[in-house]
Amino acid sequence: MNTSRTNDSDDPSGHGPSIGATALWGSSQGKRVHLLTPEERAELAVISSVVRFKKGTVLYREGDHANGVFNIVSGVVKSYRTLSDGNERIAAFLFPDDLIGLVEEGRYVNSAKAVTAVTGYKIPVAALETRLRRDPGLEFHVICKLCHELREAQRHAFLLGTRHATAKVAMFLQMLDAYQAARGDSTTEVYLPMSRSDIGEYIGISLEAVGRSLKALVSRGVIAFRNSRHVKIISRSLLEGMASEAGTRQLRPHDWGKD
Repeated sequence: MNTSRTNDSDDPSGHGPSIGATALWGSSQGKRVHLLTPEERAELAVISSVVRFKKGTVLYREGDHANGVFNIVSGVVKSYRTLSDGNERIAAFLFPDDLIGLVEEGRYVNSAKAVTAVTGYKIPVAALETRLRRDPGLEFHVICKLCHELREAQRHAFLLGTRHATAKVAMFLQMLDAYQAARGDSTTEVYLPMSRSDIGEYIGISLEAVGRSLKALVSRGVIAFRNSRHVKIISRSLLEGMASEAGTRQLRPHDWGKD
């Protein structure tokens, strides 16, 4: 595994695990909300170690014995399952401040892989359980963060139910835009750290359909690309219309990418 580990003194942020910051879709009017107190954050820092993963490194695989949960400090991770044909079915993208490592009967529910270089904290399950038994308030807050993967799975199911490829891509761009706003980052441009094939796997369309849908959004004046990783939303109202059910019905068939 391409990781390096140190104890909690090697803190890239200087503040201990950032579990308390609400991540994607968890903001309050676009502002970050802290679930953990400074004392709770310090308590978790004591039992955490810093881990670093190179791009493409698997953090853990579905069915592996769960020996830790991960709090992302920097970078992006994808949660996925491998299908019988070897392809990946991406369930969620996880961003800084997300806590990942959903467990069922002592084993990981999904696999996780670094989309970019990732730095995070690994919290041993046994040590975490001991701490949580002593502190019901901390237990509640950590469970709220771990349920993020479940909430993302629900939103993912809704996105997959959208009929048109271009609507799916529009919703995906809205998701990334909302994430950046929730973190207090600039929304002048939307950053796309994942590959086009990863986007297709996540929203349930082909790589070619992703390309056609992005071109359709550009041609209609909805977005513009500075480069392959940075896209500017020119018209949020048009993007909203194309992502909504009402908007999808108003568009003509040749405007849409095909699945």
